Amino acid sequence: MTPGSPRDAATRRCWISVGSNVDRKRSIRGAVADLRRHFGGLVISPVYETAAVGFEGDAFYNLVVGMDSDQSVAAINQTLRDIEDAHGRVRGPKKFAPRTLDLDLLTWGDAAGTIDGCALPRDEILKYAFVLKPLADVAPTERHPETGQTYAALWEQMAQDTGTLGRVPLALPA
Repeated sequence: MTPGSPRDAATRRCWISVGSNVDRKRSIRGAVADLRRHFGGLVISPVYETAAVGFEGDAFYNLVVGMDSDQSVAAINQTLRDIEDAHGRVRGPKKFAPRTLDLDLLTWGDAAGTIDGCALPRDEILKYAFVLKPLADVAPTERHPETGQTYAALWEQMAQDTGTLGRVPLALPA
């Protein structure tokens, strides 16, 4: 699958944020391999290193992965939770904490609203450079389902306030 590849009406382009600050290289590589195994061909952004947000902790590796899927939001989210769990994700009472793996469905086609209990598109797209920058890298002309702006334009606006992110030369599984 490549950006702009033809898709049938039942298939949606989905974007997933991927992050880790515990055993980062192994966790990110494992997540990409598992996502490919579950969903097939992937579009993979560059990897960025960013400081932990919301808590004191080691820096994160972050990227965005795109795929085409005909699965429901609930089914995709269950697969993401299963992959997190397989990589040792511990869920505690604190929302912001160290983690081996954090996988979040950002978009499900151009859907907007609460679907299967999940608010889409995720507000993190417009809040965090570590989500928007990799998304703008791989989907610059795609439009945010609510604002209608391209991800490249949104990043250009955000970059004025946040500056650049540190890109990491991390080889990922093919």
